[in-house]
Amino acid sequence: MSRTVSRRWWWFLWGLVAVLALVTAALFVPPYLVGGTTVPNLDRITPGYYTSLVIHAVPAGVALVTGPWQFVPKLRTRYPRLHRVTGRVYLVSVIVASIAAVYSSAVTKSGFALQVAFFVLIVAWLYTAAKAYLTIRRREVQLHRIWMIRNYTLTFAAVTLRLYQLPLLALMDSVDWLEYKEVYTVSAWLSLLGNVLVAEYFIVHRFLAQGRRQGPVPTG
Repeated sequence: MSRTVSRRWWWFLWGLVAVLALVTAALFVPPYLVGGTTVPNLDRITPGYYTSLVIHAVPAGVALVTGPWQFVPKLRTRYPRLHRVTGRVYLVSVIVASIAAVYSSAVTKSGFALQVAFFVLIVAWLYTAAKAYLTIRRREVQLHRIWMIRNYTLTFAAVTLRLYQLPLLALMDSVDWLEYKEVYTVSAWLSLLGNVLVAEYFIVHRFLAQGRRQGPVPTG
């Protein structure tokens, strides 16, 4: 693939990610601000459960929308201060959203399998955020970018989870034994594992292949 074609593909995929992130945040975050939700039969009995979802949804939406802009090379080069400020906003949003998700994941009545998926996501989300912060503090720019890719991939699970739900919800209409709880659990695991595989594939082919041409590149 020539450099021009590769650049066009990069911008196409970046635009797709940015649009999907914006649409997802616009559709699924505002209902929580007015006491609503898009989740069928949401538990409103467990104390603090809905409140934790609201506290999670708002900063998670901020992280989802601001994340793609951190990967635009020209913005990083021309506006480094803006890149740093936006990066701090993104990382703080991830931390707040993760902490809020701990409680909602612990008390959810959707089953143990979903709890495990969410706790794995929370731990990985916080760990990759910490690694991204520590590497940039040590001025390890290449490693910082790698860890930020991994972190935003986990943030973007909010999008892919809902994309996986679409065919499963259609299947639920024709299958009597399939319930929304199972649809949500399967979608959560697919979004988590699928996004991680895509991120690692991109890192290997983008950074490690580049490292073999220019010298060794550590992956942390």
